[in-house]
Amino acid sequence: QVQLVESGGGLVQPGGSLRLSCAASGSIFSINDMNWYRQAPGKQRELVASITRGGRTHYVDFVKGRFTISRDNAKNTVWMQMNSLKPEDTAVYYCNAEIQSASWGAFVIHWGQGTQVTVSS
Repeated sequence: QVQLVESGGGLVQPGGSLRLSCAASGSIFSINDMNWYRQAPGKQRELVASITRGGRTHYVDFVKGRFTISRDNAKNTVWMQMNSLKPEDTAVYYCNAEIQSASWGAFVIHWGQGTQVTVSS
């Protein structure tokens, strides 16, 4: 069984920073892409940033220059540093990852439970 556990959310003023963490645990042989998504009230879940196993990153336009995704393959952990936060960044942030539990197994997408980020004065 595989679990993804996010942490680091909270309440921050506009212009502030937060660092989210997501640690994968359990039966893990290999992890491909690790991603951060977010879902604001009344809106669909949307991709925010991705990072491959090799460290190649992708950001959606509305976070470029403000958010930085990184990972440690040895620790099965992905982070997202969020700077210059805006009220419109308020959402529940979820991580997901493509995880292979055994060398003969398929990659399966797993989701964390989410962490609330609120940007407000």
